Amino acid sequence: MTFFIVLFLLLMQFLWRYIDELVGKGLELRIIGELLIYASSSLVPLALPLAILLSSLMTFGNMGEFYELTAIKASGVSLRRILMPLMLLVILVSIGAFFFANNVLPYTNLKMKSLLYDVRQQRPEVQITEGVFYNGLDNYSIRVEKKDPVTNLLYDIKIYDHSEHKGNNKVTIADSGR
Repeated sequence: MTFFIVLFLLLMQFLWRYIDELVGKGLELRIIGELLIYASSSLVPLALPLAILLSSLMTFGNMGEFYELTAIKASGVSLRRILMPLMLLVILVSIGAFFFANNVLPYTNLKMKSLLYDVRQQRPEVQITEGVFYNGLDNYSIRVEKKDPVTNLLYDIKIYDHSEHKGNNKVTIADSGR
């Protein structure tokens, strides 16, 4: 349960990071779900150690609160023997996490990055905001005064070409464009 809570928190962090690239593009629910599944599988190596640490702290804290650890120690059981099941579990989980990170993680990262690239390329005009310079294209800055979401027209466009690295020598101005 702790693993899924930690994974949910990390997934929400991922979602806040990429929310501006997902909203307003008319994506199907299936594509967003696929992206979240790939993102959650790439977050497993981060969530697993946090979940094990948190759950073991909660378990042993609860045992200490109700004096169960004191009773176990009073009966002659060593701390090493008390922690042995947890250490075996951590060893098994770390072996499984290694195989997961070695075999599954590269595939899911590739699929997630390619799907995220496709989402970014679906409607690139969504990234251009009105009255703000957009530097998403290499060596170019674009400024648009007004956008019409119905016709996908951009008004009062200024494109600055920085490909020669000599400042704003080449400027293209248009009343409207797509």
